[in-house]
Amino acid sequence: MKNKVKIEDIYTIRSVSSPSVVPGTDAVTYLETSIDEEKNDYRTNLCRCQDGEAQQLTYQHERISNVRHSPDGKRTLFLAKTEDRKQVFMLRSDGGEREQLTEEEDDVNSAEFSKDGQSVYFHVSIEKGKAEKEDEEKDGKDERPEPVVIDRMKYKADSLGLLKEKYQSVKTIDIKSRAVETLLSGEENFSLMETIGDDTIVYTTDHSDEPDFNFSQKLYIRHGENEAEEIKFGEGGVMDAAVSPDGTKLLITVMGREFENATHGVIMLYDTASGTLENLTGKLDKPVGDYMAADTQQSVETTPVKWISNERFVFVLSENGSVNLYGGNTKGEVTSLLSGRHHVFGMDATEDYAVLAISAHDSPGELYKFDFDSGTLEALTDINKEYVEKTLLVDPEDVRFESRDGTEVHGWFMKPAGFEDGGKYPMITNIHGGPHAFYGNTFFHEMQVLASLGYAVLFVNPRGSHSYSQAFVDAVRGNYGGIDYEDIMAGVDYITDKYDWIDRDNLGVTGGSYGGFMTNWIVGHTDRFKAAVTQRSICNWVSFRGVSDIGYYFSDWQIKADFNDIETMWHHSPIKYVDDIHTPLLILHSERDFRCPIEQAEQLYIALKYQKKETQFVRFPDADHNLSRTGKPNLRVERLNHLAGWFARHLD
Repeated sequence: MKNKVKIEDIYTIRSVSSPSVVPGTDAVTYLETSIDEEKNDYRTNLCRCQDGEAQQLTYQHERISNVRHSPDGKRTLFLAKTEDRKQVFMLRSDGGEREQLTEEEDDVNSAEFSKDGQSVYFHVSIEKGKAEKEDEEKDGKDERPEPVVIDRMKYKADSLGLLKEKYQSVKTIDIKSRAVETLLSGEENFSLMETIGDDTIVYTTDHSDEPDFNFSQKLYIRHGENEAEEIKFGEGGVMDAAVSPDGTKLLITVMGREFENATHGVIMLYDTASGTLENLTGKLDKPVGDYMAADTQQSVETTPVKWISNERFVFVLSENGSVNLYGGNTKGEVTSLLSGRHHVFGMDATEDYAVLAISAHDSPGELYKFDFDSGTLEALTDINKEYVEKTLLVDPEDVRFESRDGTEVHGWFMKPAGFEDGGKYPMITNIHGGPHAFYGNTFFHEMQVLASLGYAVLFVNPRGSHSYSQAFVDAVRGNYGGIDYEDIMAGVDYITDKYDWIDRDNLGVTGGSYGGFMTNWIVGHTDRFKAAVTQRSICNWVSFRGVSDIGYYFSDWQIKADFNDIETMWHHSPIKYVDDIHTPLLILHSERDFRCPIEQAEQLYIALKYQKKETQFVRFPDADHNLSRTGKPNLRVERLNHLAGWFARHLD
């Protein structure tokens, strides 16, 4: 008899992520993350897999990241905290204790070996005017609270709160002498993307005369001491840049701004000799990269594209509810290598094979080796094997249906765990955030919990969702609460018409972030649902634009209403329709959520209570917008307990 999924299973499930092939060997390193219930925290260790054997390489209770191997495979870099600062550490393959390479006074953000393996490039963000402040402290100035002077619009960020004015620099450290040099610095954010040969660097900068309204980077290539040349790809951001083995070409993954943050990521090929730039993946009309919404994978670091020869490369593509592996070449030819009902959330590759972290509806995730010639997939780890074998996991049905205007919409439907013919079952519709993310073929603990509690579960990708066409993902902008609402309700109609065992009088709805907005919108426009739970939601676009860390530009991009267009922002605000909310509504919100600030929940709660509607407000201290994914484990459990308890109270 298999066990049903429980909320507390987050303490049992482990996450394997960030595979990296060790050069010159057939070994692969990866990160394994688990939750320590007693410490109420996460632990990530570096592990190595070779010849079917797994070996743990680090043992401290810590979170590590940014694993990189030297070109000869004899040394490994990673980031870990020491005295509350992230620093660069190095392990040698021939044994010995790990070595701390950097001693920066600020967090190191990332690190990479030089091509000869003799030095390390790293990024560190340095506070503006820090030297002057340190001089004042040396002069004996005591530590008293001081006012914060703000003259920027980008002055706070989710989970971090108020931001000090910092700028990212690029430094190098010689491994032998430990001498540190600054390569790029200034009152702009530099990112070293690649090095070519001994003296050529490729880097980005966000320098702008109007930094508050700059959402693009410029990409440069610099040969030695020569003046840097701009690689002009248009407006947008650089997600990745990778140099071919012979140093003649760059694969540049960019997200443009034609459709603002709804724009598909594409891979461009840059010839370093001719300076030509070619879009290789735009014709796929799907976004390069992983945009899947999930709640189990931890310490995920995704490489979007990887060269496997001077002409060939592999990349991940979000496609029709999955994240798949594709291959391409410098001639502009692209082809599917591994597609299916799965989520590739980590990738590295050699000329002969790729190592992939893959999850599916019935698998939290394992590492696999995919052979290019044979097309075979070989499991390298089995860290969640026992959990999967002993647990009753529901593999949902793919559903496709037409929305009101005839557009096809894709989604999934889970029967209750232990479903039996002849009964009547309530159903919960779950809505993803973003909106430019997507639900898909991955393990989702929250969905499995709801199914285990006896609910049918429907989750769909309304317009605005990624993994479909550019037109599909862009369609929601300026139309929040319009076609997206129609898409979701068409899914409810489709599935309740298809299965007469669904109790139409016992329907629930929930969602977080954009999904919370949509939950609020739904209950203000229909009484079809008997209970609702809104999480980290938006209810008022007028106030949102002034209090969210992204509000002043997100509202322009998504609602298509500037500061003076109060009427449009109010029209799309769920709180405008509070008089029409009759569905019992539970409000869950984190106190340190600066993306969808808690004042949004406070407004909605007071508006409902003022009208004596049935509602309850649960606040989560020391939690941010990512509570359901990376929050304190006990609070993740409590969130699901409150969500499940509300539905248990209101759905028969």
